[in-house]
Amino acid sequence: MQPEDVLTGLDPEQREVALAVRGPVCVLAGAGTGKTRAITHRIAYAVLSGVVDARNVLAVTFTTRAAGELRRRLQALGAPGVQARTFHAAALRQLGYFWPKVIGGDPPRVLESKLPLLTEACRSLRRPVDRAELRDVAAEIEWAKVLQIGPEEYADAAAKAGRATGVPAEEIARLYEAYELLRRERHLVDFETILELMAAVMTEHPEVAAQVRAQYRYFVVDEYQDVNPLQKLLLDTWLGGRDDLCVVGDPNQTIYSFTGATSQYLTNFTVEYPDAKVLRLVRDYRSTPQVVTLANRVMTGSRSARWLRLVAQRPDGPEPVFTEYDDEPAEAEGVARGIRELLAAGVPAREIAVLFRVNAQSETYEQALAEAGVPYVLHGAERFFERPEVRRAVVLLRGAARSASAGDPLVPAVRDVLVGAGLTPEPPAGGSARERWESLRAIADLAEQYAAQAGDAAGLPGFVAELERRAAEQHAPQVEGVTLASLHAAKGLEWDAVFLVGLTDGTLPILHATTPEQVEEERRLLYVGITRAREHLRLSWALARSPGGRRVRRPSRFLDGLIPGAGPGAVLDRRRREDDGPRHGRRRRRAAALPVTCRVCGSTLLAAPEQKLGRCAGCPAPYDEELLERLRAWRAAEADRAKVPAFVVFTDVTLQSIAERVPTTEQELLAIPGIGKVKVDRYGAAVLAICRGEAGAFDDADGAAGGPAAG
Repeated sequence: MQPEDVLTGLDPEQREVALAVRGPVCVLAGAGTGKTRAITHRIAYAVLSGVVDARNVLAVTFTTRAAGELRRRLQALGAPGVQARTFHAAALRQLGYFWPKVIGGDPPRVLESKLPLLTEACRSLRRPVDRAELRDVAAEIEWAKVLQIGPEEYADAAAKAGRATGVPAEEIARLYEAYELLRRERHLVDFETILELMAAVMTEHPEVAAQVRAQYRYFVVDEYQDVNPLQKLLLDTWLGGRDDLCVVGDPNQTIYSFTGATSQYLTNFTVEYPDAKVLRLVRDYRSTPQVVTLANRVMTGSRSARWLRLVAQRPDGPEPVFTEYDDEPAEAEGVARGIRELLAAGVPAREIAVLFRVNAQSETYEQALAEAGVPYVLHGAERFFERPEVRRAVVLLRGAARSASAGDPLVPAVRDVLVGAGLTPEPPAGGSARERWESLRAIADLAEQYAAQAGDAAGLPGFVAELERRAAEQHAPQVEGVTLASLHAAKGLEWDAVFLVGLTDGTLPILHATTPEQVEEERRLLYVGITRAREHLRLSWALARSPGGRRVRRPSRFLDGLIPGAGPGAVLDRRRREDDGPRHGRRRRRAAALPVTCRVCGSTLLAAPEQKLGRCAGCPAPYDEELLERLRAWRAAEADRAKVPAFVVFTDVTLQSIAERVPTTEQELLAIPGIGKVKVDRYGAAVLAICRGEAGAFDDADGAAGGPAAG
């Protein structure tokens, strides 16, 4: 490949980045503007034109997957020798190499999680172990360590920074000290210590610094707005006063300040490097003009907005939809209904996302999607390649690859192995069996994609190597289902359709965002959510938490003046979706009802599953185990007959509620939250027959499939 070939297909601004082969260079790149394309072409052009040897380049990013993507693109562009790694992976590799030479003995082991040591620290201090609290403590220790704050300084620093935690600062300091003592005693390093130690080794051992700097002379750092002081310290140590550095970032996407990250290194780049060239990428190839316009308007008046304003490149699409609901369950039902409409219109489930501010909001949407029969996946849950069925399938494929013959068709060979692992032509009814099936099907689909790309070269050994590469880079195949994710977890991802939910003051901006800087970061979080959408964007909020609650919530202040039909400084006034049809009136009656209370202790129920059960999760629930098992057996048979997941018939919570209340009439069945007229018409007779204990009523799967409610 010739150097000029690398420039083909770049827009004028991307081409300017690619040609700026000598640092210092600062690239301000907006969402969807092709920043990865620009920086990989810059590196490849520099390598192919002889400006730098590929072995002397270090490209640094923040996730293993992003680093893998950089390596793949650079290899395709003719620069396969470039090192592309995360800060931690690069530092750990260097530390492992130099430790025996300058420190002696075995390098320390990496501590993957702080929680085990913090649990021991709690016990040593005779403090109760609360895993939720310990996660907060771990986050505080990470914040302190990236800012180089020791245990003895933590309490004062936390007070000065306005850190909001559920654990007193003095207790966090004591746990921090005990944690560090245990870590050192056991010769362990956490991710922050890796960076700190590598910077210290280079500072204290000039021969190490000289060797590292001789190896790496050309630096590129992606997502520079997310760099924290400890990472900056290591980067400066690597550079050693040199300036062949290209940084890429977006001030409008600075959303990790709570971890110690700061965009000041990006925005003040020309202060640190007065001769730096500053380039901007503003052409948005991801989103429609309607989405881009809303994103720009959200940032109007924000201090970071002066750096970048996106310019849409795609054709027109639908206008963003703003919807107000009476309560959170109504909002979740409306979102589920909107998703079903998109699915019916041909949008794949994997191209739809529901994004929220805090993970606690997920449960209501999981319940609503389950009730609507919509498959979903939780982003950030168990990693794909760590699932037991996936690990077993990879082991079986690896064994089959050892005995495979050259020329064996890949896709049939993979499917044969996966059938042995549990892949069936049709999916099981639901629950964990359906999840395992979806994992295996994702591997089968990946085999088809790999075969299409590799052509005649596709074989089982190569596919196994591809799986292992993906596992190392945490590059999981897509599993069919709507994505549920927090706004923070969604950064770097994109979908055809995005639902931004729970947009009320107190949630976005979050209640503990009290300073102007914290509120502005919350605004940027909304901007990140909006720019995840390629075409369809729906924004919604609820005026009350639960049905019957006081409708006192205010839509997010960030929506002021943005909603069609509302004047500047105003928001949508009691507007509902016009397509709610007969449900609209029903929702308004529901909002006027009394709060739902626990039938055991009388407390007001706020969580949707508790409202459905009619009691607090911790209150005793006597019910007939045999009745519940009969209901489960009927549900499994009915789901199998209809070829749908079991939760589409009734969720586990609904079945438990039925078993507790034992309804004997349709009216009593309708009184159970989550059961409406459609479900009663379809399944009511069968369920009531089981509850009444009628002799021979649906004693087996065949009976369940053939009962009067089957239609």
